[in-house]
Order: sequence, then structure tokens, then C-alpha cells
Amino acid sequence: MTFKKPSVLPGFNLSLGYTLFYLGLIVLLPLSALVYKTAGLEWADFWSTVSDPRVVASYRLTFGASFIAALLNLVFGLLVAWVLVRYSFPGKRLIDAMVDLPFALPTAVAGIALATLYAPNGWIGKHFAEDGLIGELLGKEIKLAFTPLGIVIALIFISLPFVVRTVQPVLEDLEIELEEAASSLGASRWQIFSRVILPTIWPALLTGFALAFARAIGEYGSVVFIAGNMPMESEITPLLIISKLEQFDYLGATAIAVVMLAASFAMLLVINLLQWWTAKRLGRRT
Repeated sequence: MTFKKPSVLPGFNLSLGYTLFYLGLIVLLPLSALVYKTAGLEWADFWSTVSDPRVVASYRLTFGASFIAALLNLVFGLLVAWVLVRYSFPGKRLIDAMVDLPFALPTAVAGIALATLYAPNGWIGKHFAEDGLIGELLGKEIKLAFTPLGIVIALIFISLPFVVRTVQPVLEDLEIELEEAASSLGASRWQIFSRVILPTIWPALLTGFALAFARAIGEYGSVVFIAGNMPMESEITPLLIISKLEQFDYLGATAIAVVMLAASFAMLLVINLLQWWTAKRLGRRT
């Protein structure tokens, strides 16, 4: 005779009802209101708004800078995760905690701090000035803050934890015996990494990249202070939405927001497919 294990939560029907109600109230209702508000536009007006040259330039900058930031974090995030997993050194716990700092730090504070550091007279930015150390070596001034390059720097800062925290658990569960076996068979370090380690962590790397990219697309607080916010040059899409709201152009703001919402849904679909692929690969391994 078997007994059903009691559940801590209420029955399935009641739990599911509360779940759907909560998600509908907090998530679906605001998003539905956004789409409903945009539906007040005619198709020609909607297309004219979302395809305006200034808006298209903001799309190009937002998605381009987000892709570059996520791509750089794909490489350096893997390096950080590798060091935290494979090596023991003084201050390791402190560095591990610092990875989560972009999660805890208010984005506006991060933006002000980055703008202060990378401004032409900042601690880092002054070395890239024409009379700075790096500027003299290169023979020209490199502006970091208040340019698209500053946007990439801010997006790298806020999206780094997504790659590190996605890859780190997979590296911790990686069987070192496989690497030792490959080494005993004469494989070089590069062959061990490319044929043993990389295939195992690749799904996690792709998931971390997608999460970092999706996070960077919607970032506003840390970017607005370091971007410069010049139309057609360093103006991101979230800032353009805020500008239209300040001008009481609510339909225009919601139209652009719907485009960003569609991009976010596409990224969520990609993330879920990557997670499904990861689970499938792990199931085959076991």
C-alpha cells in the first residue's frame, strides 16, 4: 500500500489558480495594456513611428552595443568563471561576491560611477586623452564616455554576471577525470579545451550570452549617464521612449515599446530553447 506524500503548498488547482492570477496581474495585464494602447494607431502611423530614421538609429545602437557587450562577456565571463572554479587564491570569496555587484548596485549609481571614471578628466578616461599615457602612445585621443563606446562599457558592466553565473555551475560539475584521460592519451591543452570542455559548457555559454544580450537591450539607468544621448549618434531606444513620454507622445512611446517587447519575447524564446537543449544534452550524458 502506497501513501501519497503530502505537499507543503495547497492543491494543484488552487496553486495554479493563484499562479495564473498573480502572473496575469503583474505581468500580462501591463503588457496587454501596452499592446492595446498601441492598437489605437493606424498601421501606417505605427510603421512611420517605428521606422523613423532617429528610431532606427536607436535600434541599431541598442542592439549593436548589446550584442558587442554580450559577445565580450561571453569570452571574459568564461575566463572569470574558470578562475573562480579551478583556482584557489587569497580573496577568492571577495572576487566571487564582486561578480554579483551589478545585480545589487542601483543602475543609476553604476552609470554615474562609470561616467566619472571614463570621462575625459576621470581616473581612467584621462589616460586616453590626447596628452594622456595611452593617447600619446596611439597618437590620438580616444573618447570613452559620452560616446557609443561608453554605452558598450556600461552594458558590459551590467551583463557580466549573467554569463559567469550561468557557466560557473557547469564548470563545477565538469568531470576532471575526462580531462586527465584526454591528457594521458596525448591531447594538448587546446585539444582538451576544444574537444572535451567546450562541447560540455557550450549550451551554458549560449544561454549566458542570450541572457546578457536580453538584459542589455532594456538597460537604461547605467547607460543614460555615460551615453551622451546625442540623437542619431548615442541615443538608445529606452531613452527615446522616455523622451516621447516627456513630450506626451504616448502612442509613439508605446509603439516603440511594442517593438522592444517583441524583441524581448524573441530573446525569451531563444533562452528557453537553449535551456531545453542543455537539459537534453545533459540527459544524454547521464
